[in-house]
Amino acid sequence: MTSTTPTEPKVPAQRGGSAGAAGERERVSAFWSLSRAMLLGMKRDRTATFFILLFPLVFLVFFGAVTKGSGSPHAKVAQVGAVKLFDSMQGGERAGLDEVLTITKTDDESATLEKVRKGDFDAMIKQGPDGKVELRFTAADTVRAGAVQGILNSVVQGANQEATGQKPAYVLDAQQVEDKSLKPIQFLTPGLLGWAIATGAVFGAALTLVNWRKTKVLRRLRLAPISAGTVVSSRILVSLLTALLQTIVFLVVATSFFGLKLTGNWWLIIPLVCCATLAFMSIGLLAGSVAKTEEAANGISQIIVLPMSFLSGSFFPMDNAPAWLKTVSEVMPLHYLVNSAQSVLTRGGGVMDALPTMGGLLLFAAVLTGISWKLFKWEDA
Repeated sequence: MTSTTPTEPKVPAQRGGSAGAAGERERVSAFWSLSRAMLLGMKRDRTATFFILLFPLVFLVFFGAVTKGSGSPHAKVAQVGAVKLFDSMQGGERAGLDEVLTITKTDDESATLEKVRKGDFDAMIKQGPDGKVELRFTAADTVRAGAVQGILNSVVQGANQEATGQKPAYVLDAQQVEDKSLKPIQFLTPGLLGWAIATGAVFGAALTLVNWRKTKVLRRLRLAPISAGTVVSSRILVSLLTALLQTIVFLVVATSFFGLKLTGNWWLIIPLVCCATLAFMSIGLLAGSVAKTEEAANGISQIIVLPMSFLSGSFFPMDNAPAWLKTVSEVMPLHYLVNSAQSVLTRGGGVMDALPTMGGLLLFAAVLTGISWKLFKWEDA
């Protein structure tokens, strides 16, 4: 008897929608697995954790403990209307004043006072009909605030000496526009935070990409298969979480131990930091795409991050820098992060002070990420 094989029922083919959903689930699973692996790797690598999270904090503690710093006394002063004390000065006396003060004449007192609060001017001066000279200054930079007061006091005393035997011709009324409890930490925190965000994002992206390529991790991921987009997006998530952790640590330490006073719109630092992280991470991705070794990636990142940190106002203001150096500073994303962070954290800035910066940082990130995508390699050639 010949055995017969029963006919097996045919399994209907999966629909395209089901296959697509399964593929989507696989991509999401790969994304979270990669992100978890990166976070665990950072946790195990204590050296990387120190340099990304704790090393920048050392600078905050150091600078926060310093109450006075060296700096040029040259300051920007807005003169509202006619000020006889200044206008009557001529010759060498006027030239000497111009060496230490940059005086800009304005007519709108309220708008000028607002610019002083935001840091566009270091002080505002006006003179009333009774001869009283009124000085309104910002103490965001205590060195400049002290310099302006000292200069104006000297000028007033000189004018009074010339009026010997008469009632003092001028009286100086100097008042700080902010809370008198304002401390240097108000302008140190945004700058150092910006530097920390830039350092963590650039080095984290560059070194991770090169290390994974060198150890053949990317090759194994490619065979999984996992798209380059999944690898990049998981790195983005880790970088954002790291940057937000840095921000929380900085603000907690600065407010708890150094008296940082946050303004009402301080929360805008969160979207600012997120946008900035994407911009700096794109720099790291570009460095990691062109570098073949970790040493090369570290060197390229150092060449980019160090000049950008010093030229963007993270450690000291660029007001007295040469014009060409200011131009170089203005093409660096960290320059805009520091300025906007200072505005929203300590100078009462609002959404419109942060929104243009966020848009520019996202555009910068998109352009460099696109270039990195073209140069991306799964393994060394």
